[in-house]
Amino acid sequence: MTMETILRTLALCLALAGAETLHGIARTVFLVPRVGKARALKLSILSGTAIAFGLCWVFVPGIGLSTLSGHLALGFVLAAFMAGFDLALGMLLLKRPLRKALEDFSPATGNLLVFGLAALIIIPVLVAHIRGLM
Repeated sequence: MTMETILRTLALCLALAGAETLHGIARTVFLVPRVGKARALKLSILSGTAIAFGLCWVFVPGIGLSTLSGHLALGFVLAAFMAGFDLALGMLLLKRPLRKALEDFSPATGNLLVFGLAALIIIPVLVAHIRGLM
């Protein structure tokens, strides 16, 4: 793995973190008051996945991977980064205890973030397949 691959992967991680943070803010400000928190969380899994797909569409070809295992590894890195980012954001910025921050990953509490993370694992593979990168 080259330094360029690492930097391009980090750029994708930061782009995802920024976009998903803005997405969460928009959901809270605009969607929750209109449709309620439960429905907003369900709808935002679709729009969040679409945002992630769009960013991967732009960034993944430049990373230079050419194998299924490479793209799956990228997906796992993205999912791990975003899970860590979500926990850090919840605990450090929003001052939520770990127990409350972990509720974001529990479908039992109405949060579907774990499904978004699962989608993030396969999105680089889908992008690579569609774009003929592997």
